[in-house]
Amino acid sequence: MPLNAADVLRELKSKPQYNAIYFLHGEEPYYIDKIAAFIEENAIPPHEKGFNQSIVYGKDVSMNVILGSAKRFPMMAQRQLVMVKEAQDISDFGQDKAKEMLQAYLEKPLPSTILVFAYKNKKLNGNTKLYKDLDKKQLLIEAKPLYDNQLPKWITDVVKEKGHSIGEKASVLLAEYIGNDLNRINNELDKMLINFTTKTEITEEHIAKYVGVSKEYNTFELQKALGLKDILKSNKIVNYFEANPKNNPLIPIIALLFGYFSKLLLVHQAKDKSKGNLAAVLKVNPFFVDDYLVATRNYPLEKIIKIIGFLREADLRSKGVDSNAEDGQILRELVFKILHI
Repeated sequence: MPLNAADVLRELKSKPQYNAIYFLHGEEPYYIDKIAAFIEENAIPPHEKGFNQSIVYGKDVSMNVILGSAKRFPMMAQRQLVMVKEAQDISDFGQDKAKEMLQAYLEKPLPSTILVFAYKNKKLNGNTKLYKDLDKKQLLIEAKPLYDNQLPKWITDVVKEKGHSIGEKASVLLAEYIGNDLNRINNELDKMLINFTTKTEITEEHIAKYVGVSKEYNTFELQKALGLKDILKSNKIVNYFEANPKNNPLIPIIALLFGYFSKLLLVHQAKDKSKGNLAAVLKVNPFFVDDYLVATRNYPLEKIIKIIGFLREADLRSKGVDSNAEDGQILRELVFKILHI
């Protein structure tokens, strides 16, 4: 089984010992970038980098050139680093000859070389011999996207690493607003935290001020208001979204609501409705399970099925299928149908 990228980064930071080969791959570029950056910064002493560090990009090199560099001995140093960024763009990577060359190098890598492949935004084909050989030798490191319910804790941990703390509601608000894009979340945190010179607990007010998401008027609050069948709050949020369309695009709102009502279906279908089981089934923090239980009382199973139909219709209309309505009108009609079904 491929090594977990977050675990590898943690181990490198705690006790930097370098393997001869790192093949970083997966659909989440954040950890691939982080591991590559850590190795680039720390593996070779600064005064040795001029002769013993080679950073190239996949589109500019072939496998033959990469392995030729890897087979060279370091110059007046203990080791050298050869790093291939954007390795998914290596010109001949898909060819059998290139894979055979790499597999041959795997059998006897040069101990004085650290060879790093940063193969981003996609996974190496798990059915290939190369994948199996890398995996067997524990040289394959996979960066997987986080589940939505993992994002708030991840945000909490990252903020802690940066010397601050963050409240649970604030971390959920940030996760709901940005979604499953770790690089973007990290960038927003960096832009926000630069404003604080002492250790600070990040609140919803800070998220509203520095990230630009309203504490009261956001997709998470709309979801909550609909779950409670709070007509007044729901319409206030819709009005806010309609007045600020650039910051509140319709298609992501529909996608979030589709996910929410799909989870309500799971609650209805679950035989074990204990908080712990529902948190696991829904992949949400147990803190929010009570909200889902309230919503299922407000929306019986047959109504949720109809609402999912409304959401699919709104999604098509938002993409111009049989409709020329403005986004605000589509959202307003959708919310009305959900509340008054």
